[in-house]
Amino acid sequence: MMVVGEIFRSNSRWTSWQSILLIILGMLNLGFIWGCPSKCECSTKNKTAICKQKRLMGLPDGIPKDTLILDLSKNRLKSLSQNVFAGLQQLQELELSENIISYIEPGTFTYLTDLWTLKLRSNKMKIIPAGAFEGLLNLKFLDISQNEIVVFLDHTFKDLTNLRTLEAGDNDLVFISNQAFAGLHNLQWLTMEKCNLTNIPTQALSQLYSLVVLKLRKINISLIQDFAFKGLYSLKVLRLDQWSSLDTFAPNSLYGLNLTSLFITNCNLSSVPYRPLKHLVYLMYLDLSYNPITMIYGNMLSDLLRLREFHLVGGKLVTVSFNAFRGLTYFRLLNVSDNFLTTLEEGAFHSVGNLETLRLDGNPLSCDCRLLWIIRRRRRLNFDGKQPSCNSPANVQGKMFKDFADIVLPPQFTCQKPRIRNKTYRQVTTREGETVTFSCIADGNPVPEIFWMSPKKTLLSATSSGRFWVLRDGTLQIRYAQIQDSGMYLCIANNAGGNDSAQVLLKVADFSLYYGNRTFGNGTYSLGPFPFDAKTLIIAICMGFVSFSASVFLCFIFIFCWSRGKGKIKHSVNIQYVPHGTNMYYEETEDNKFTMKLI
Repeated sequence: MMVVGEIFRSNSRWTSWQSILLIILGMLNLGFIWGCPSKCECSTKNKTAICKQKRLMGLPDGIPKDTLILDLSKNRLKSLSQNVFAGLQQLQELELSENIISYIEPGTFTYLTDLWTLKLRSNKMKIIPAGAFEGLLNLKFLDISQNEIVVFLDHTFKDLTNLRTLEAGDNDLVFISNQAFAGLHNLQWLTMEKCNLTNIPTQALSQLYSLVVLKLRKINISLIQDFAFKGLYSLKVLRLDQWSSLDTFAPNSLYGLNLTSLFITNCNLSSVPYRPLKHLVYLMYLDLSYNPITMIYGNMLSDLLRLREFHLVGGKLVTVSFNAFRGLTYFRLLNVSDNFLTTLEEGAFHSVGNLETLRLDGNPLSCDCRLLWIIRRRRRLNFDGKQPSCNSPANVQGKMFKDFADIVLPPQFTCQKPRIRNKTYRQVTTREGETVTFSCIADGNPVPEIFWMSPKKTLLSATSSGRFWVLRDGTLQIRYAQIQDSGMYLCIANNAGGNDSAQVLLKVADFSLYYGNRTFGNGTYSLGPFPFDAKTLIIAICMGFVSFSASVFLCFIFIFCWSRGKGKIKHSVNIQYVPHGTNMYYEETEDNKFTMKLI
């Protein structure tokens, strides 16, 4: 303004209207300040217009045309009409979140060819019409989360050919059309959550050739079907989080993926999905936290040659088996905190020399010889600031691993070899069809695990089924004993300190329906009285007679109904015959017929 005044005073020949024109031109040069709407805050330096939380019901007048960033969030905009942003063609970022927008008219963004970011989060949209994003050729980021969208129709995003990130979470989606994502050839990041989908939209996702990160959260699907993610060859990170019903992965559900990171957290998996995982040979990071998984089996993850990190936090893990991580030469981090582990043996790993970080905190650890390898390496292992502590024995309960002396071997970290209490040779004889029970109690530190070996050298454990059961206390139960079950059974008690064994001989006698004795080897076995009394026999005979009579009656009814369906019953039949010795010119006569009566 001062510059304009000086010019005006130095030239008296200028007319008054020329002076006024010069003043107006000067104001236009500073127009970004003077042209800002009264309810907005503008910045000439950053070329921004902040009209946030001003109760606006439409686009305010007077927004400078060279504005790059426009914030209209937390207002009362209900809809966006065609060409409403036509005068703001230089916009690069448009914030429309937390309004009540329910409809976007096709052509709304036609002139915003330079727009990079569009945020429509937390509005009232139920459907996105075709052409709603027309003109957004350079859009890189789109956020339509927290709306009420129920369906993505074919070609909803077809104009967004350069889109990199799509945030579509927290909507009411029930259906995604097969061609909904057609045109998103450069999309790299997709988030969908809190949807009402009943299955994975496989065909729609297969249009996303360049997708790198896929986040699917809070979806109520219980089964991931085979080839659910086919076509996503570029996908590196897959997150399936808070699927409360998800408990099953089909064997080929992850087939064709080249993932490096997989998150399946807060779901309902009761076991590690070994078969689907075996296809993921490039996987480096696996997180199965907050699933009710109880055991990691041995030799089941060996196909994941590049695996570096395994997380299973907050589950129900009780056992990490021997060779659980066998073959994983790049394995560096294991996080199994907040589970129910009492121990973690060195034999679970391919090489503990490669292990860098170990999280065992939050487990009821039993400090015996099985954990001695951790005590010896505790100065080199990284516990991520969460030191493991002993839960037993009682004299060190609550003591952290770092508090044990370095020089003297802690007496708690020792093991006692199992000892079976009653090792006296036993011989048991029973009748065929009865249940036999063999007890086997052993002492030791840690508590020994009980196995049984059958006469056929078959190992019977707690996982056995059918007629042979090993109970939790080590008792062997044989149900409905058969003659072929006879033989020598071996009880084996095993722990980290060693093992002990004891033998039991079983003889199963042939069942007989009469009184008397039977001879087995060098001894005689009495079968006892007949197993059924008179009352039982009478009831059994009556039930059999009734069943037989009912069957005969039903057959009679069936034959009767069938015969009635054949029409009127004939009581006689005429039979024609050829007399013996007649020639080839025989003629039929009444004498060569006779009538037979049917009864």
